[in-house]
Amino acid sequence: MTPAELLSARKDDWERLTLLINRVQRGQIAALSEAELVELGSLYRAATSDLALAQRDFPRHDLAQYLNQLVGRAHPFVYRGDPLVWRQVKAFYLHGFPRLYRELAPFILVASLLFFGTGVLFYFVTLASPDAADYVLSPRLIAYIKSGHLWFKDSNTAGVTEATFIMSNNIRVAFFAFAGGMLLSLFTIYVLVSNGLILGGVIALMQVYGHAAPLWEFVIGHGVLELSEITMAGGSGLMLGYAVLQPGLLSRRNALVLAAQKSVRLLLGSVPLLVVAGIIEGLVSPSDAPAWIKYAIGITTGVVLYGYLLLAGRRQ
Repeated sequence: MTPAELLSARKDDWERLTLLINRVQRGQIAALSEAELVELGSLYRAATSDLALAQRDFPRHDLAQYLNQLVGRAHPFVYRGDPLVWRQVKAFYLHGFPRLYRELAPFILVASLLFFGTGVLFYFVTLASPDAADYVLSPRLIAYIKSGHLWFKDSNTAGVTEATFIMSNNIRVAFFAFAGGMLLSLFTIYVLVSNGLILGGVIALMQVYGHAAPLWEFVIGHGVLELSEITMAGGSGLMLGYAVLQPGLLSRRNALVLAAQKSVRLLLGSVPLLVVAGIIEGLVSPSDAPAWIKYAIGITTGVVLYGYLLLAGRRQ
């Protein structure tokens, strides 16, 4: 059976199952009649059979992905049992989160190229012409760099504000990168590119004036985790825009809903990264610990993080 034949034969049943699932998700399960509850179970079993057929005959087709999402949405309501929150959280972090990261890897890769690619390009531009930084960095920040003032270790309000804008509080950047996906990813691209410019300009200008080593020493410990969070948020935002532009067999609304579900799961799953990064940033990065310890922490967290994201949850 071809995808078109399966779609033609089963489309009405899938739409009916989607309708029932939506009612249950809105808290209207008590309003379902006995016949509708039976129908929900029957349609779910039929959809699982359709999914098995699609995975066998055309596993890479959009229809197989659609059925996988449909069955996944229905399963918790058909097989409700006692709450197993801890087991679900454990399963998510052992298998679901790294698999989700790999599923969204193309979008995360594009976000990384926009962010780091722009940063590297502007780094070399600023090295060749330091005045180029005037177009990106604030006058106060440029004054700090020229004077050798290590603003990122400041305890005063102005210093903290500048440090927050550049490195220390990337939560805001991650949120904007994610939320920008609702605007066809245009704002997401803007956030990634503009912050990449800032990152590249700061590092280059610090190097021009001979202050790069303290900056690297401060950033390296927590920077790997925080910058990884930015690329995840950026990839999530890009996926939202892609779902609107390329919904496939789904309506744009349903495609956006499914993309948003994955994006939110990815961002919520990455919260421990921010917690660990915050602890390192608060206790280690500004401390007088030897530089080699901070570099070792940064390298170790990077190896552990990407080893987990790329290898965990793979089926035998």
